[in-house]
Amino acid sequence: MDYGLKNRCVVVAASSDGIARAAAAKFAEEGAKVAMCSRDLEKLNAAAGQIREIYSAEVMAEAVDVTDAGAVNKFIQNVAAKFGGVDVCVTNAGGPPAKMFLSTTTEEWQRAVELNFMSIVHFARAVIPWMQRRQWGRIVTITSVSVRQPVGDLIYSNAVRAGVLGLVKSLSNEFGKDGITVNNVGPGYTATGRLQQLVQKRSSDLKMSEEEYLDRLGAEAALKRVGQPDEVADAIVWLASERASFITGQTLLVDGGLFKGI
Repeated sequence: MDYGLKNRCVVVAASSDGIARAAAAKFAEEGAKVAMCSRDLEKLNAAAGQIREIYSAEVMAEAVDVTDAGAVNKFIQNVAAKFGGVDVCVTNAGGPPAKMFLSTTTEEWQRAVELNFMSIVHFARAVIPWMQRRQWGRIVTITSVSVRQPVGDLIYSNAVRAGVLGLVKSLSNEFGKDGITVNNVGPGYTATGRLQQLVQKRSSDLKMSEEEYLDRLGAEAALKRVGQPDEVADAIVWLASERASFITGQTLLVDGGLFKGI
């Protein structure tokens, strides 16, 4: 199936590892020009180099702190100068620490807002004018199943990421006339470094092995397993493609049936 992404200019944030890295690779496989960013330049360059080698793709990589509006804007300007514009933007950022409410701090709340909400605002401000010029664009945010089903010890994520849904819906309403779609992907438990951190903490608190706790997490989903980054990346690429041209303002859960609502 042709996704219509060949030669499209695609930005994937925080893409040195995990789901976003898998998405960057799949965009490259589709023939897109890919711009990757992350704070960890060494890890980012390694990921970008591997994607270039495997897919013979045009890939640029820059160190960017996604909470820094100026740095995000400069990165997008650099991408547009190199690739001629921006067609697709996949926003992403690391998850906030696992905490119960009474253990939270004001500083951590502010950091969670900057990391998991304002970073999306920064990217949207920077890329939408480029998309308006072409009357075509795709913004895909990566959040969490917690936007639909709060997770016990992820109070920051439960609260802040839910606000992203309001932003996604608002942007989709405002910029649909410009041919821009805005959607959200909410992964369930997925085999990433972030999940490994959560497993280490929770298994230690419960005095059980990491393997036992990971099995417990998998059993919570209808498919009885955790997901793989490539499985979430497939959904991201689809929402960014021509095949999803009439879908906007939506949240697609890629959670193996973890969400129990209707």
